Amino acid sequence: IWDYAEANPFSLSTRNFLDAIEWISEVIELLPASNFGIAIQHNALDEFNNKNAFTLISTDPPYFDNIGYADLSDFFYVWLRHMLRPVFPDLFATISVPKAEELVATPYRHGSKAAAERFFLEGMTQALRRLAAQAHPAFPITIYYAFKQQESHDTPIEAGSRQNGAGYASTGWETFLDAVIRAGLSITGTWPMRTEREARTVSLDTNALASSIVLVCRPRPANAPVASRREFVAALKAELPRAIRTLQGLGSHAGNDAPFASYSAIAPVDLAQAAIGPGMAIYSRYAKVLDAAGNPVSVREALALINQVLDETLAEQEGDFDAETRWALAWFEQHGFAEGDFGVAEILSKAKNTSIDGMVEAGILESRRGKVRLLQPNELPSSWDPIRDPRLTHWEIVHHLIRVLDVSGEQAAAELVAKLGSKADLARELAYRLYTICDRKKRSAEAQAYNSLVQSFAEIARLAQVHGAASQTTLFAE
Repeated sequence: IWDYAEANPFSLSTRNFLDAIEWISEVIELLPASNFGIAIQHNALDEFNNKNAFTLISTDPPYFDNIGYADLSDFFYVWLRHMLRPVFPDLFATISVPKAEELVATPYRHGSKAAAERFFLEGMTQALRRLAAQAHPAFPITIYYAFKQQESHDTPIEAGSRQNGAGYASTGWETFLDAVIRAGLSITGTWPMRTEREARTVSLDTNALASSIVLVCRPRPANAPVASRREFVAALKAELPRAIRTLQGLGSHAGNDAPFASYSAIAPVDLAQAAIGPGMAIYSRYAKVLDAAGNPVSVREALALINQVLDETLAEQEGDFDAETRWALAWFEQHGFAEGDFGVAEILSKAKNTSIDGMVEAGILESRRGKVRLLQPNELPSSWDPIRDPRLTHWEIVHHLIRVLDVSGEQAAAELVAKLGSKADLARELAYRLYTICDRKKRSAEAQAYNSLVQSFAEIARLAQVHGAASQTTLFAE
């Protein structure tokens, strides 16, 4: 079962036949009027004689080895063939679904993992070249891609120099982006777009991606410059942090006093994937990026450098937090919400310019019998009021918001944000940082809590703004 099991189409419950018809009809009613559409089944690797000189291209290509559609289709095909072969003899001529031309990296079809990757790279490069040749010069090519980016840490970077690099990279993203660049395209922008239903089976109790990344591409200019690895890294460090803050929804208004600035942001689960776009936009603006030995810097090494700058940017944001929160972040990374030795915690508190007693007083820590432990959201007092808190920390703001959101929903969380004002911005930054730690440490349940908080911020902020306006009206009336 890939996603939902087949439902009874004649039942009176949800997902019956009439519900399916209504969903489709509602979409059709909202679609803009347009010309009749034409669908053609055609191999993207082959020549295609288009009647129009140029085409507006938006495509959702295969995701490396993510889904084997041809294999999954056999389940239905064998039954359809029995029924429909007399009606469509050409369509059902084969015993099973044709698979040789499917552009996915499936090792069993090609004899090895390396051969499968080579098949995908060469095929995707050829397909993208075909698209680029037909693309309308006035419009960019947009390519949807949703492939979870993080694959391994401290991976050896197979650059021309064969030196190892820090960071992490993904074979799926690496191979796909390599094909984009080999096809002569340059990435000029990225649009994170919410494309997945939160209730779909594959996302329940998992950190599944919520968005696709739309790569905006144009043909790379013939006079594109050559850059050194040093120049590329300098450009990354200069431009990528600003792009990351924009993706987090912390752009131009970050740090200002506007309490209800726009909270439109991508989910933390999508941040590593989304950061590829602006990073690769820098990499692909150059004809080549060369290391000190004159060897090309590979896409794999570029991805590792992008992820390295992403980590540095998120770590630098810790400087915005109070001392207690910085201590809690360092402790949480090592221990989570489990107990740890008091002596170790005390040494760390001196380094962070705080104290164990102070954090107990702040309401974020429990200390007894030589052990200390961070308090979980469900252990925090329901009577907490940030206005009356004499020692307010960013750590407790985030975890009280998680508690209130989980117990009472977005409206109650909005009332809390209305009291917090501009401090909510830093709380969201902290939620991003905590999600990153949990994702790396494989703490799925905790990661979901931080991810859910960030995803709900847009609606919470809107409700907080309404609540704030209503409170002002009441005040003036009194």
